[in-house]
Amino acid sequence: MSGAAHVDPSNRKVALLISVLATLLAFSETLGKSTQTEALSRNIEAANLWSFFQAKTIRMTTVRTALEQAEVQLPSASGDVKQALAKRIEDWRKTAARYDTEPDTGEGRKELAQRAKAAEAKRDQSLAAYHQYEVASAALQIAIVLASAEVITGAGFLLWAAMGLGAVGLAFTVIGFVAPNLIHLF
Repeated sequence: MSGAAHVDPSNRKVALLISVLATLLAFSETLGKSTQTEALSRNIEAANLWSFFQAKTIRMTTVRTALEQAEVQLPSASGDVKQALAKRIEDWRKTAARYDTEPDTGEGRKELAQRAKAAEAKRDQSLAAYHQYEVASAALQIAIVLASAEVITGAGFLLWAAMGLGAVGLAFTVIGFVAPNLIHLF
């Protein structure tokens, strides 16, 4: 007699359930890793933009300090020195204004702050999705273990628990993909 003749037909259904759960787990893990990588990339982007913002702020402060010092010296200057100082003051005003906002290049302080905040928002969205995928993966892993235990023990409640956790895992995978901020567990 072959070994296949002794296979309990319900075990085939459990094996199919385990296959489906494992497939869902693979999707959840892949999506989770992808969003984790995206979150790290966006965090680096935001940090770089804030560093650039800080550098522009330091440059602007330095130029404004020089400008203010020159404005104090201007009344007591005479002739060519007064003219050169007045021109320098005007140049420094333009430079300070350019450091503050530079819409053409997107590299003024105001534009850099907006870009950094946008990168942070994308990072936060990716992190929220990542957490949903992590919950989904945990539920699916436990569901696989429970379904496997049902094959060994024959305890039907384990199969029901596995299917329930599988549904929870699927739900969190969908939430992570469609609406990551819907549920906050962490």
